[in-house]
Amino acid sequence: MSASEHRVSLLTRPGCCLCDDARTVLARISADLGVTVEERDITRDPADFARYADWVPVVLLDGAEHAVFRVDERRLRRDLGS
Repeated sequence: MSASEHRVSLLTRPGCCLCDDARTVLARISADLGVTVEERDITRDPADFARYADWVPVVLLDGAEHAVFRVDERRLRRDLGS
């Protein structure tokens, strides 16, 4: 599977500075690998909020939790196949 075929989601909430850091890392990966990143505000979905209220940012890779709080760029790139 190529990197661009993976689904990457970033779960955030307003005012989250760690979310800003994760967004920066994901933007760099997206630019380099052509990966599309879907961003979801957990405050807009009661199920997301109930599960992740104290855990953002969360990166999901193909629907599975890949990172919480901090994105390990090297690990994510490896898992995307680059």
